[in-house]
Amino acid sequence: MALDFDTKTVNYSIEGRVAHVEMNRPESLNALNVEMIHELAAVMKELSNLEEIDIVVLKGAGRAFSSGGDIKTMLMDANENDFPVVMDAINELVVTLYSMPKITISAIKGAAAGLGLSLALATDFIYAHKDSKLAMNFIGIGLIPDGGSHFFLESKLGPDQAKHLIWEGKPMTAEEAWERGLVHEVVGDDLDEAVNKKVYHLSHLPILAMIKTKKILTDKNRPLLLKLLELEKSGQAQMRKTSDHKEGINAFIEKRQPRFTGK
Repeated sequence: MALDFDTKTVNYSIEGRVAHVEMNRPESLNALNVEMIHELAAVMKELSNLEEIDIVVLKGAGRAFSSGGDIKTMLMDANENDFPVVMDAINELVVTLYSMPKITISAIKGAAAGLGLSLALATDFIYAHKDSKLAMNFIGIGLIPDGGSHFFLESKLGPDQAKHLIWEGKPMTAEEAWERGLVHEVVGDDLDEAVNKKVYHLSHLPILAMIKTKKILTDKNRPLLLKLLELEKSGQAQMRKTSDHKEGINAFIEKRQPRFTGK
C-alpha cells in the first residue's frame, strides 16, 4: 500500500496496519520549514482517511526528532505577509495530528525542541531515548510557544507548571521530561525496538475501542485547542514585532547570550 503523492521532506511507509512517518531534513536536525509542515499535514490527512491503518509512528531521520521551526527560513527570510499563512499551516498540521482516528506514537531521539516538541505532544504516546533532550525553548528568541503547546502543556501539567516550563525554556533530559509527565516511556537502548514492541502490543488489543475513546476525548477538547491555536497565532504576531525577539534572533545567529530589555 502506498500514498498517491510524493514528498521531498517527509518519508513514509506502511507495514500491515502501521504507518511510519519520518521527518527528513537530517542536515538541519529536521527543523520544520514551510515545505515540511505542508508535507507532514498532507501525509497525516491521507493516513487519517485510510481505514486500513490503525497506528502511526512519527520520528525524525538522522540524529534528531526535530529541532523545531526553521529559524532562518521561517523567522528571518519570510515576508511578513506570509506569517499568517505559515501559522495556519502549523495549526492545520497540529489539529490533523491530534485529531486523527489512529493511535499515534512519537519516537524521540536527539533533540525535540520548540515546534518539534509541540508535534510530539500532539501524539498519544511519547517514547524518548534516554540521551534525548526536550525543550520548549521559544522564550530564548522572545517568542511564545505555538503548535498548540499551551493546550498540550496545560492539559498535562496544569496551568501553573505549564507557565513555569514555558518561561524557563530549559532543555530537559528524557528522565526529567518523564518525571514531569511529558514522556510516557524512557528507552535505555534501542528506541526502534521499544516502539516496535509497543506497536505489537497495541495490535493485539481492541484498538477500535481505543480509537473510539480517543475520538470522544478529542471531539470534546478540539474547540479549546482551536481557540488556543488562534490565540497563539495572534500572540506570536505581536511578539515578532518586539525588540526582544529581534535580539533573540540576532543572538541565536551570532551564537551568544541574548540581552533582553522587556520591549
